[in-house]
Amino acid sequence: MEPFERLVSRVVALPVENVDTDQIIPARFLKVTDKAGLGDALFADWRYAEDGTPRPDFVLNRPEARGARILVAGNNFGCGSSREHAPWALAGFGFRAVVSTYFADIFRSNALKNGILPVVLEPEVHARLLRQAAEMPDGEVAIDLHGRTLTLADGESATFPIDPFARHCLLNGVDQLGFLLAERAAIARYEAANPGRVYTVDSGEEGAWIH
Repeated sequence: MEPFERLVSRVVALPVENVDTDQIIPARFLKVTDKAGLGDALFADWRYAEDGTPRPDFVLNRPEARGARILVAGNNFGCGSSREHAPWALAGFGFRAVVSTYFADIFRSNALKNGILPVVLEPEVHARLLRQAAEMPDGEVAIDLHGRTLTLADGESATFPIDPFARHCLLNGVDQLGFLLAERAAIARYEAANPGRVYTVDSGEEGAWIH
């Protein structure tokens, strides 16, 4: 996973409230078991006509969306089912951060585990960001994970909350498994110092015993 430290990018504004995961990635795309190509299915029912041609008026199909790595969404983004394919599709399109006033808990957790930063802003700052996105489509927003700040195109900054462990993983480009594997030496030292806490299973004629 690519480390996330500082991101500077234009934004894509999608100020729709209560966007659920079936809108982010429709259920028919969930048959796959890897992430390849899921970016093409992001918001598929909004993005494409029935014959598969792109809808020119949808925000992701506009020229200014190309290369943008920050999505500014409406309130309660990622509600609905717990499908991990939703952040897979966002990452596949190229997004590294999604900005909202509130995220559904499971979506937020899945996003963090897949290298996407969910940024929660106060409603007034979020509204100002949306206005600037409309007025200055070429303006860039900067997200600094070290300082937990988002700087708008006009230079004004706001802080956002993030779980310390999730922040550590993003800064170092590791998921939860990667974090544990990096601590193997410390785990081995702990087990050696606390042998009574290491459990083994013995199978005998009278059954299995854990000790």
